[in-house]
Order: sequence, then structure tokens, then C-alpha cells
Amino acid sequence: MIDVETEKEMGMFQPDGRRRLALLLLCTAVFLDSMDLSLMGVALPAIGRDLSLPEDTLQWLVSGYAVTYGGFLLLGGRLADLLGRRRMFLLSLAVFAAASLVGGVLSDGWPLVVTRVVKGLAAALTAPAALSLITTTFTEETQRTRALGVYALAGATGYSGGLIASGLLTEVSWRLVFFLPVPIALLVLVVAPMALPDHGRPDSAGRRFDVVGAVTVTAGVLSLVYALTETSWPAGVAAALLLAGFVLAERRQRFPLVPLGVFRSRAVSGANLAALAWACATIGWQFAAVLYLQQVRGYGALATGLGIVPMGAAIMVTAKLAGRPIARWGLGRTAAAGLLVQAAGILLFLRAGTDTAYAWVLLPALVVHGIGNGLSFPSLNIAAVGALPEDQQGLASGLITSAVQIGAGIGVAVLASVMSSAGPGIDGYRAAFLVAGCFSLAGAALAHTGLRTRTRGTEAPATA
Repeated sequence: MIDVETEKEMGMFQPDGRRRLALLLLCTAVFLDSMDLSLMGVALPAIGRDLSLPEDTLQWLVSGYAVTYGGFLLLGGRLADLLGRRRMFLLSLAVFAAASLVGGVLSDGWPLVVTRVVKGLAAALTAPAALSLITTTFTEETQRTRALGVYALAGATGYSGGLIASGLLTEVSWRLVFFLPVPIALLVLVVAPMALPDHGRPDSAGRRFDVVGAVTVTAGVLSLVYALTETSWPAGVAAALLLAGFVLAERRQRFPLVPLGVFRSRAVSGANLAALAWACATIGWQFAAVLYLQQVRGYGALATGLGIVPMGAAIMVTAKLAGRPIARWGLGRTAAAGLLVQAAGILLFLRAGTDTAYAWVLLPALVVHGIGNGLSFPSLNIAAVGALPEDQQGLASGLITSAVQIGAGIGVAVLASVMSSAGPGIDGYRAAFLVAGCFSLAGAALAHTGLRTRTRGTEAPATA
């Protein structure tokens, strides 16, 4: 995760060892949340073979986690305010560990999906509590900025590490993919009470929280994902009604989950819509690409995980350097350019066939995809957060994270449906890659039109 040299370079070594330990524990939590999204990728074919699950059920192992995470993230922030940040962090992390353990022993498809939904809900409660604990622990501006940089880097490392760990563990048993987070989470739970500050309940504890908003938006998005996966018109109608109910509820709430007025900002709307398209493209692509490598090319789980490593490396390197083009070109141009490069990398997979050479076809596509990914998402993240005032930074962070997680669920559902409709064999995968590329192109257009203002930034956070 975060090594000693990285912490020294970022200036995080302060005399107070307890704060350093607190940062390490909080970063471990976001590492787990990010890792759990990518851990499923390489393991899906093995799970499908062992449990005889169709692809439309398998995709819910990704979508169920991502959509629940995104839908309840904003409510998680309010609950942390109401019940206490440390208390919510410990409780939700315990639920996360328990759901991981139960998932590892189940042998039925839909109960397994339920454990993923529970983990998504737990992650939605853990993440905002962890983030608010960082901002209240590191109160000096420079220290807080560096702490948030380490936090973002932990998320990026978790996503890339999950792909590699998934391949290694699945070679032994896919059940280890579910068990992996358990000992890590338990270690954090043992040490955290001694290191994390307990500020009690914040002053806003008397405010009401918007359960109606969280339930309607999450149920609406889940219904939408189901409608796209199963081509179900009733589910589509239900999704439309629930999402319309969410908008109406937010207009009447005194303390809404999402104050709709924030979307009057073109930067907020543009950044979040582009981030949703970004996730539809890159997470949906991951779902299709992993199945292609294993089912068409015959790669084992380990070879698949290692094969995707160059993309993860490209993301990490580019994200660290993204501050330079952002400072020179502005957020809008950088995000749009990154999404165009990402689209090029995804569309290069249209050359993939049954006997395609990895070094000459797949490797260049993966590296180009990673460069675009690492360039675009930091820009969108900065634009979304920078467009709102300081007292709405929690809302801004929650919105962009929700957009990414919901986009992941929708993207996987759409590409799974496209693969099924296009028929078996390589044609279905090529159709999925084409749609994923179109998602990325749509994101580029949204970033270009929504983020026209030239905004200079410093070093961009790593993508997660």
C-alpha cells in the first residue's frame, strides 16, 4: 500500500505517531473498498463455472456492489454526522468483513449477490466516515491536502492491486477473493479504537437525514440496471418513477440528500456526467475484457491479472503527472483529451480476435487505455470538487464518487446485455468494446462542453 518513502516524500511524517497510524488505517479502508470492485473481475469466469451461473447473474456481482455503494454514499455521510464518525467507521467496516466472510462460504448465485449488495452498503458508510475523519484529524491546510493525496493514492493502489490479487487467488480458489478482505478489516478494527479520534457527535446531529432520497435513488438505479440487463420494460418504468420520486422528494426535503441547486453549476453537472460516462466505459470494458481473455483466448486467472497490469501501471504513472497538463490546458481540455485517448485504447480492442498476439495488439491497447484513464479522471475529480464552496466539499466528493459507482453498475449491465444480444463468440465481445468506446467518446463531449472554463490546478489526485 503506502510505503515509508512515499509518506516521507509527501511530508506526512509528523511528531504525532497516532495521527500517522490513523491515516494508515483510514487509507486501508479505502484500499479495501477500491480493491473489492476490481477483485471480482478476474474471478467471475471461475465463479460462473463452479456455480453454473449465467453472465447476467455474474454481472450483478459487480453491479450490485457498485450501484449500492454509489446510491447510499451520500446518506453515509449524513449518518456519520448524526451517529459519530468513528462509530460509523467501525460499525460499517465490521459489516463489510462479515459480508465478505459469508460470501466466501456460499454456493448459490443470488445469495452471493446479496452479500455483494451488503458490502456495497457497508462501503458507502465507511468511505465518507473515513474521509471526514481525515479532514478533522489533519486540520492544517497543507497537511490535510497531503493526507487526502495519500488517501486517493490508496484508492488507486487498491483498484490496481485487486486485479493482480484476483488472478493470484483465483488460481487457488475463487473463494479466497471473498476471504481476502476479512483479515485486513479485522486488523483495522482491532487497532482503530486506539488510533482514531473520537469527537462524539458533531453539532449537526440534530438534523434529519434523507432516508427517502437515498432509498428512492438507489432503488431507481438498481431498477434501471436490472431493466438494461434483462430488457425489462416494467423495470424500466419502475426506474423512471423511482428516479422522478427522488427528484420530487429532494425538492421538498428541508435537509435533502442532494440539494438540486448544485446542478445549476455547469462544472458540477458536466464533471459528474462525464465521470458517469467514464465509469460506464472503463468498468464495463473491464467486465468484457476479462471474459474475453479467459473464455476466448483461454487465459488462466493469473495470466489475466498479470495481462492487465500494464494498464494499471499506466494509470498510476499518468495520474501522478496529470497536474502538468491540467495547469497548461485547463481541466476541461485535459479531461476531454484523456477520455478521447481512453476511447482510442478501448476501440483498439476491436482488433482482438481468437488468436491475437498480446504484445502487438492487446498490450498497446491496454497502455493507451491506461494513459487516457489516468489523465481524465483526476481532471474530472478536481473539477467536481473545485466547483463547490468549502462548506459543500463533502457533498462534492460524494457526488463524484456516486457518479463513478453508479456508472460502473450501468456500464457492466449495458455491456453484458450487448454481449448477449450480439451472440456467442468474438462478435459479442467486439460489440461490447465498441459500445464502451462510445461511452468514453460521450464522456469526452460532456467534459468539453461542461468544463470550458480554464482552471489551473496543481498535482492531480490518483484515480481510483
